[in-house]
Amino acid sequence: MTQQTLIAGVGMVPFVRPGRSEAYDVMAEKAVRAALADAGLDYALVEQAFASFVYGDSCSGERALYRVGITGIPITNVNNNCASGSSALFLARQAVLSGVSECALAVGFEEMRPGALDRIFPTHADPLEHHRASVIAAMGLSEEEQALPPALLMFGSQLEWAARELELSDEVFARVAVKARTHARHNPFAIFRDPLTVDEVLAAPTVWGRLRKLYACAPSCGAAAVIVCSPEFARRHGLRTDVAILAHEMGSDIASDLTPPNVPDALSRAATQRVAQRAYARAGVDPMDIDVAELHDCFVSNELLSYAALGFCAEEELTGFVREGRNTYGGQVVVCPSGGLLSKGHPLGATGLAQITELTTQLRGQAGVRQVEGARLALQHNGGLGTAVSVAILQRRD
Repeated sequence: MTQQTLIAGVGMVPFVRPGRSEAYDVMAEKAVRAALADAGLDYALVEQAFASFVYGDSCSGERALYRVGITGIPITNVNNNCASGSSALFLARQAVLSGVSECALAVGFEEMRPGALDRIFPTHADPLEHHRASVIAAMGLSEEEQALPPALLMFGSQLEWAARELELSDEVFARVAVKARTHARHNPFAIFRDPLTVDEVLAAPTVWGRLRKLYACAPSCGAAAVIVCSPEFARRHGLRTDVAILAHEMGSDIASDLTPPNVPDALSRAATQRVAQRAYARAGVDPMDIDVAELHDCFVSNELLSYAALGFCAEEELTGFVREGRNTYGGQVVVCPSGGLLSKGHPLGATGLAQITELTTQLRGQAGVRQVEGARLALQHNGGLGTAVSVAILQRRD
């Protein structure tokens, strides 16, 4: 068994709004070919593949990867809500760590529809039933409010909880959205690159309660791919060895996250804390060692609570953390230099792998205008309701 995995290659396509993308299999092929070219690797040397998506029929992974090559390798299709891409990478890395494969591929893609996310199979048992019930009971929501699409109900409640319990103001929420656009300005893969002001964010229409339109990410389409391998495989084939995954931990809920009813832990705060602590311990690093991070900023409130859950600051310090610019260039840690989900976009199956692609680019020193100077340690955080939480720690190797 090897104790380390390297990132041999990364690739992605520009994210776009629904209705403007190529077909999912075409986007996936382009992302995989970009990763192979980045690695300088022939697809015939890839021994396993893991394909992540949410909005697609079973075996969409085979459909996508057969465009690259029909080589007989095992292809596993992965659906873990918004953490699907991270889950595919988690499995690919496990395949390498176990010695079953020396080189594995994770590819994520999504061809989404416009509008708020809702259930695909409403006649089946609701996988979010316990999470919704916890939030509904904690917030005392009316029957009319309970009929809202799950993402609006749950993250709108998270936003209200953060304002009420942590005394976070709309100005602080807006600053997170402004920071996302500022970072995305120089990212050619991001959808929304026009800068925003706090006043513009606060002038945007509200969707429900305190939730403003610009507080949330938009449905989007895209694909990303990551190739991982063992150090021995990299040396044998002359591949780059400059970025390693020191730790990649995943987890789900424990019973106390949902009972008694509460909002933040039903939306992964406690799970993120547990998974992050394991990742830091596995990597042998501290939260204050992290130079750059890509967080699951599907809503501004989720980014804010993640700062504290990941150990960057305490919850009572969140207002100062944002106002003092500790979350951007020149601060404590540069958060979402890509623009994050809020500005880059959030094609569910591709998101986690796009985060890894950005962080790999940063650690290689290849991010151009958005480069985080001297970046050596990077953290990826990705979460899917239901619950699946991923925290990965990457390191630049000299």
